[in-house]
Amino acid sequence: MHTLTLNNGVPMPALGLGVFQTPPDETRAAVTAALSTGYRHIDTAAAYGNERQVGEAIRESGLPRHEVFLETKIWISDYGYDQTLHGFEKSARKLGVDQIDLLILHQALPSGFDKTREAYRALETLLADGKVRAIGVSNFMVDHLVALLDEASTVPAVNQIEVHPYFAQREVQKFDAEHGILTQAWAPIGGITFYRDSGHTSTLDDPVIGRIAAAHGKTPAQVMLRWGLQQGRSVIPKSVRPERIAENFAVFDFELTDADLAAIDALDTGKRGGPEPADVTLATFGRPIPEN
Repeated sequence: MHTLTLNNGVPMPALGLGVFQTPPDETRAAVTAALSTGYRHIDTAAAYGNERQVGEAIRESGLPRHEVFLETKIWISDYGYDQTLHGFEKSARKLGVDQIDLLILHQALPSGFDKTREAYRALETLLADGKVRAIGVSNFMVDHLVALLDEASTVPAVNQIEVHPYFAQREVQKFDAEHGILTQAWAPIGGITFYRDSGHTSTLDDPVIGRIAAAHGKTPAQVMLRWGLQQGRSVIPKSVRPERIAENFAVFDFELTDADLAAIDALDTGKRGGPEPADVTLATFGRPIPEN
């Protein structure tokens, strides 16, 4: 397992299992399959509604707690200093842990950025108190990062954003790199659900990626994950099928050429598959996160 070192010295497995859109009743089996395969990094979120099942699978695996890197997110409904401290308590209780390895803010909430700053200040408190090992953000664009860094005392360790061959977000990635923030890719194999719904071609069927995959005796998904890893990103593919989970893990035994990387880079359409960060508001996306 390839490991990345965060800006505060904490090591994090570069490849993790994401559980976005994974129903609670399927989450435990997916995480169990991933841990059995060799994954040691699980990414969840309060808004996914499956933190409890993630925690159960980790405990049932028999692995020592320190061997599994656990990442979760605070939802916008719990932004604000005290609210975010309580959001941590809710997540820790559901996960069944005393300490979370990486806790991040799920969205920038541009329409309520004062609440975002207060939420991040709460993350800084949790970090200082040892309740989390690292803190970060998700779906923050350059202007959001600039506004946050103007007042924050701790540079985020991670910025989790949509990155795949059809949407590279190079400006955000460049800003992250310049400030020591690790870019973590959600939907690293193409934002397939979003693109299918909007009529775009799936990256899994892209002929350029298919050609590169055939040359290496790998699948298109494996090529896209390898592309992300070789460019220094953390990647968190999602699957509930044990065979796909295993396939996504088998990406450390080959290397893409410079020509391969350049060909994949050239596929960027500049079209976002997921929600536009500027459109995320409490009115449209806010919902209470249950206590238990």
